[in-house]
Amino acid sequence: MGDVLAGIHATWEFDTDSVLIRFERGIRTPKLFQSLRERRIPYAALSSVTLTPGKRGTVVLRAVPRAGADPLVEAASGQLKEGCDPYRLVLPAEREVLAEYYADELRTLLDPASDEPADRFLVAAPEAPMNFKAYDGRAGFDGERVSFRWSWTGASSAKWKAGDQTFKVSELAGIVWRSPEALDGYLRLLPRAAAPVDHRTGGSLGDLHGPDGSGSAGGGSADGVPDAAPLTRAADQDPAAVLFGLGYGPVHESLPFAAAVLESVRRTQPAPAASAPALVNAGRRDPADIAERIHHLGELHRAGLVTDAEYTTKKAQLLAEL
Repeated sequence: MGDVLAGIHATWEFDTDSVLIRFERGIRTPKLFQSLRERRIPYAALSSVTLTPGKRGTVVLRAVPRAGADPLVEAASGQLKEGCDPYRLVLPAEREVLAEYYADELRTLLDPASDEPADRFLVAAPEAPMNFKAYDGRAGFDGERVSFRWSWTGASSAKWKAGDQTFKVSELAGIVWRSPEALDGYLRLLPRAAAPVDHRTGGSLGDLHGPDGSGSAGGGSADGVPDAAPLTRAADQDPAAVLFGLGYGPVHESLPFAAAVLESVRRTQPAPAASAPALVNAGRRDPADIAERIHHLGELHRAGLVTDAEYTTKKAQLLAEL
């Protein structure tokens, strides 16, 4: 199309095979957008386009990505707030007619298989090297290896005993990212020995660990394929995980990091077998994991970092998962 559509916090530049999204760097622009700077989205990576009323006299043009097409979306696993969705373009209501024109134009450019999951990532991941400071250490990624360097103040004794960690991307099966805006946010790496690879979703394997990615995993098939090894350790005890919270591991730093690692993991994985077994949820959470998380929640409560109401609510949710 060769046109430009400027909105609030972002500008979309339409090309023959893709749309280039340039994010503003203003003080009111979400920090995730500022961190991403710009993203080129191939039309083949989109499943649909919507135009809906927004807040306070605005309309929202949204390009909906295909499942498995964008490592950032796969890593986020539905945890991004609406205002931080990089596929939304907010425009003044008086530009609704123009937005509707571009929505129609985009729809004509969608891939015939747009309603099917992508078999590979079609959107480029953030580039390495990258690093960020977590609550219990510092995480680094050079494109081939992920490193965790524990801090004196935040790391558990289990992590100190294990020592600083380095993981080759080729030895990982995937990642699980839990938003730092949750009480128990973390980034967990999944070694190949810990879980099988789900080639259908890009390798994040979040569906193996319950709704928050921290429960036990289980799966197999009737043809004798062994079950996945359960992940029973809480993130604060797992040397393959770093914790978030209290300003450590914010979304705009940890999510692009997770997406970059996930893309590299997927790229180094062997091609899936012709008859890969189905992966299923374990259904119930491991009691040891629940106990560890309640203990950690109690520590936050005693330190005054969680209110009485938050502590009671979260504890009840954890107990209900047993």
